[in-house]
Formats: sequence, structure tokens, C-alpha cells
Amino acid sequence: MEVNWYYTGINMQPAAHPSSTLMFAEASEAGQIVAKQLSENAVLAKELAKLLMRPATHTIFTCARGSSDHAAAYGKFLFETRLRKTVSSHPPSMGSVYRVPMEHMAEQPFIVVSQSGKSPDLLASAEVAREAGAIVIAIVNDENSPLVRLADIVMPLRAGPERSVAATKSFIATLAAFAQIMSECIDRQAFEPVISALPDQLSHAWAASWDEALAPFTQARSLFVLGRGPSFGIGLEAALKFKETCGIHAEAFSTAEVAHGPMAVVDRNFPILVFPPLDEARAGMDALLGLFVEKGAIVAGAGAVGKGAIELPVVADMHPVTAPIAMIQSFYRFANALAIERGFDPDTPPLLKKVTETI
Repeated sequence: MEVNWYYTGINMQPAAHPSSTLMFAEASEAGQIVAKQLSENAVLAKELAKLLMRPATHTIFTCARGSSDHAAAYGKFLFETRLRKTVSSHPPSMGSVYRVPMEHMAEQPFIVVSQSGKSPDLLASAEVAREAGAIVIAIVNDENSPLVRLADIVMPLRAGPERSVAATKSFIATLAAFAQIMSECIDRQAFEPVISALPDQLSHAWAASWDEALAPFTQARSLFVLGRGPSFGIGLEAALKFKETCGIHAEAFSTAEVAHGPMAVVDRNFPILVFPPLDEARAGMDALLGLFVEKGAIVAGAGAVGKGAIELPVVADMHPVTAPIAMIQSFYRFANALAIERGFDPDTPPLLKKVTETI
């Protein structure tokens, strides 16, 4: 069976067993890390909540790339739906290439999200934002990074060293950071049980087996990942992990957007992974997935996704805000196993390195 269809000619040295990879070991730590993070960042989350909720804050800017940008998409959803604040995803190239200071950034939160805190384009964006008078907030894992020195406020992810190229525990820690900040901004008493339950739920999510989807996805050359609302950022992250760890061309779409053209490529045996939102964004999804099943596509979803689809186990009775965090934890275990099944080493993707130094 030919599985290295995309990276032809590159000598791969896959791990002998899925549990032997760094990706597996690091992702498995997420529950413990989030428990520590929620405790040690509690005071800081309150202070950030005050900043975000003050009347003078009219726009919240985020700036990130890769997995960090996917986490920022989740933060954007939370802040816009729960805080009712406009969130703008600021392209790093505006700072690094064009050096364009935005006048409307003055006194506004400019959140730079980065695992390493070392990418030149993000550092340049932070510098330009400071020049424009923005309040630079770093959500970062490496507390000794150059980004920390540029920030007015630092929220550490506290994930510890992450050696696998594929970010896992730091991504989940970033999602948890956004959720914790959001809970402090609105009704902390109502959301505190939701947030505090997350570490245990992550442990249960890690134990959930998605192996039922391994066989049909092992043969994939291309696939879709679908989400919407709270789960859209998770879909973006899963699509990236399919590409970088498994060598599969994957595209992420909102279930609302996929009907505007992309669904034309779906045919028999085309794989689709679905992260269903547990709120009102679910509207219309069941009918869409039923249509894909009728076309003969292989539809697999986190939880109940309808007749004819592969329903993968999820943690029961989770809140719509935190359910996607548990879903991506289960996915990481699946992606790691899928990479091994396809003959790839998920820790060392071809052409990639841990710190991506884009300008």
C-alpha cells in the first residue's frame, strides 16, 4: 500500500507504537497542565477581564499564526458572543512586512498568541502595536522569550517544554486560557463549575478511543474537517494536524460555508470529520451531514452526527463552551495513531521545525 503519496522521496522513521511518540506523551499531559494553569493564572485572568470589559475597550485585536491562530479563532468566538466585543484578527504581515501602525489600536488590547514567543513576524507586530499605543498582551508558553519583554501583560500557558513539532498541550492550554478569561468577564459564579471541571474532562477525553475511524481515514488523500461557532477553531486545528502529522491534504470549513461550493468535491468514500457545536450553531448540520452520507462520503463525528455516520465517543454533558476543548484532546490521540498507521513520525514532520521563523 502506498501511503507516502505526498512526501515522496523523504526517508521517514515512524515510531514503533503510537504511545511511544512525544506527541502522545505531551498531549496526554493536557488535563494536568490545565488544572495548574487555572489555579496559577486566576488572579491574572481577573485583571485581564477588567481590561477587556472596561468601556474604553471597543476592539480586541489578536495576532498569531498556525495553531496559535486557531486558538485565537476560538477566543474570538468567546469574546464576540459572550462579551459582545468586536475582535479583529490582525495579520502579522501588517507589522513585519508593511510596518503599518493602526491608529485605532491606541489603548486597545492587542493579544499576541505564541507557543515559543520567538517568531520574528509576531515580535514585529507587537512592536508596531506598541508604537500605535496598544496594550500588548502575550499569551505565551515560553516565559523567557523575546515576546515577553515586549508585552505589557503576560499570561503564561504553563504547559512546560513541548518538543514535538506538532503543538498539542500548548494549544489546549491556550483554549483554556481564553475560556478562563471569558468566565471572569461575565458571570464567574455561573461559569466557574464549567471551567473547573475541564481538567477531569480532558482526562476522560484522552481515554476515549476514536480507533473506529482509523481504517477509513488511513487511505485518505484529501478530506474535510467541519465545525461551526465554538468548534470552528478546533476544526482549523485538526485540519492542520492532518497535514503536518499524517500527510493528508485537509481543509476546514464552517458547516455553513461548505455548502457554498466546496461540497461539490465530496463523492463516494470522501472522508469528513465533524466537530459538532453543542449550541444553536448546530442548526442545519444534521441535514447537511445526511446529504453527505447519501452521497457515499465517510462521515465521522465527535458524538452524535446522524444515521450512517461513524459516531466517535465524547465526554458526556459538557458545556458548549468547553466541549470543543475535550474534542480536540480526543482528536490528538487519534491523529497520532493515524500518523503511525500511515507510516509517518508525527514528532518530526518533513520540512518543519518547532519554531517557525516567518518574517
